[in-house]
Amino acid sequence: MNLGISFAPLVPDYVVWTAFGVAVLISILLLLARSRGALWRTIALALMVLALANPSLTREDRDPIPSVAAVIVDKSPSQNFGDRNAQTEAVRAALTEKLKAVPGLEVRVAEAAQADGENDGTRLFSALSSTLADVPPDRIAGAIMITDGRVHDVPADMGALGFSAPLHALITGHKDEIDRRVVLTQTPRFGIVGQSQTIGFRIDDQGTRATSAQVTVRHDGEVIEQRAVAVGTVVRLNVPIPHAGQNIIEIDAAVVPNELTDVNNRAVISIDGVRDKLRVLLVSGEPHAGERTWRNLLKSDASVDLVHFTILRPPEKQDGTPINELSLIAFPTRELFQQKISEFQLIIFDRYARQGVLPLIYFDNIARFVRDGGAVLIAAGPDYASPTSLWRTPLDVILPAEPSGDVTEQPFFAQLTQAGQRHPVTRALEGSETEPPHWSRWFRLVNTKRTTGTSVMQGPDGKPLLVLAREGEGRVALLLSDHIWLWARGYEGGGPHLDLLRRLSHWLMKQPDLEEEALRLIVQGRDITVQRQTMADSVADVTLTSPTGQKRTLQLTASGPGVWRSTVAANELGLWRATDGKLTALINVGPANPREFQEVTSTTDVLEKLAAATGGDARRIEDGSGINVPRVVPVRSSSTFKGEDWIGLKMRDVSVVRGIGVLPVFAGLLGLLLLVGSLALTWAREGR
Repeated sequence: MNLGISFAPLVPDYVVWTAFGVAVLISILLLLARSRGALWRTIALALMVLALANPSLTREDRDPIPSVAAVIVDKSPSQNFGDRNAQTEAVRAALTEKLKAVPGLEVRVAEAAQADGENDGTRLFSALSSTLADVPPDRIAGAIMITDGRVHDVPADMGALGFSAPLHALITGHKDEIDRRVVLTQTPRFGIVGQSQTIGFRIDDQGTRATSAQVTVRHDGEVIEQRAVAVGTVVRLNVPIPHAGQNIIEIDAAVVPNELTDVNNRAVISIDGVRDKLRVLLVSGEPHAGERTWRNLLKSDASVDLVHFTILRPPEKQDGTPINELSLIAFPTRELFQQKISEFQLIIFDRYARQGVLPLIYFDNIARFVRDGGAVLIAAGPDYASPTSLWRTPLDVILPAEPSGDVTEQPFFAQLTQAGQRHPVTRALEGSETEPPHWSRWFRLVNTKRTTGTSVMQGPDGKPLLVLAREGEGRVALLLSDHIWLWARGYEGGGPHLDLLRRLSHWLMKQPDLEEEALRLIVQGRDITVQRQTMADSVADVTLTSPTGQKRTLQLTASGPGVWRSTVAANELGLWRATDGKLTALINVGPANPREFQEVTSTTDVLEKLAAATGGDARRIEDGSGINVPRVVPVRSSSTFKGEDWIGLKMRDVSVVRGIGVLPVFAGLLGLLLLVGSLALTWAREGR
């Protein structure tokens, strides 16, 4: 209980002070004149002035409230190395018992784990702020952290802590730990497909005397180089960028004996492969209604560099029209099909027939171009069924269907075959889910009598309409109708011509997303989805390996035609691997090289400076003979909160008001008695 006095003047403050001044002046004059009763008159004047000030006696009933100490337990992945977790649990149990024995102390214990894929590194001070967010600074007695010392959100100074109390760090691990790590010094983000990029790295050793280390470099899981490098020296390495999309480069250093962990012996760089330009050669055999469909599609793609030629008049046609009125440029056949054919990724023949424009030897060049990795698309019309068909050239060895010589002329709906429902070029094509498909009809189809490729679309009576095939390192597509332009023109509502033709051309140019057989890892929020694309009826189980080497076997389930999936939690940052024995997929979750695994040896250096500034301490709890948990001492007033075998907490004298009593001194009978009594005593003294 606390007693006090407060004032609530009955008149403005200046009136009270004026009355006080007058009373003092009168009292001085009375005392100097030695007037009879001067003392009692002074007392009476003082009581009158005091009555104007209206004093009140106050009584506060207070209850003390405890000081608050926070214990933050590091549960980040680096605590899994060695026996750190066992040390942590032993310290937590012993420290909790010691803190419970301190009177007037409230203890809050919180665990700080690495946020699943969202934050990089150990963030103990974020956990500390959350734990003490509802506690006033004048109640905080201090904070104790149980950690390996590798903390990545340390404030710049003690003022950023938000409280004035000691910070202590109890460090797990051992003093003389051995570790090797790969440090990246040059990490390009992009590279041109077909060229190489330069990366830089360095091998750092701690606790070893090694002067060199054996390094293995992998690209998308395949070994591309092995070499010995000097420890502590920056190494620059040229790596190829063979395909578009993510190119994952791994640098793996050999393990050191008795090393703490080999997790940081591997560094990962993800380089996005960017194609400079996809060069496409489009040759139209004659002007026709669908010619502009191909041109518009390829011209609308910013990544495509299109070269287009249309043969307006075959050599055998003589109508007297001057050549300078037929074309702006002569058809450079030798330059295109012999000298520079390797510069193209895709050659399209749109309703092209043998007309004597291209000598047969050039078709040999085209066949060789495909086997060496190029692509050819034949958009056929009646020309393919004629005696001048491209089949009757050296291209017959790579074309996937032989024409029968007949053409079906009747309305029909293009439909997906069973293989087409699984193939990424045609799978889930808009409008294909209904029967008949929700797109317009076509009216012409070139009949075939032998098909070696995969038919993904069909016409009436199951006749092949779109056939895809692989030849050597290259690819071939054969579209056996020239009526896709009806979709482009919106006839009977049109159809998904842009989607189909874009997928088809990108598959021919080996876009990774359109591979028939593929294993992919996809990060979606906090989950990893393992996706298997296949043309088969079943898939094998997949082995998924986490960044720390933990393996699990996943059984995939069908999620659609040709697509099988399984989803797991992405509970670790770093490089994940998946394999089914034939295909391998890699993906990086979070930063390419998590800070949590870059430096893994325990240390007092990171927290020592901040702890000392608060009067606290950063010390190891393992002294060679076992775990030593210091005593916890309550300290009322000091700037130092540590000793050889103890750590201190700043105890606070904080209380909460439970009730208040107020007694006005000059109110009621008591005030009347004081004033009247003082005047009566004054009169009595003067009347003697």
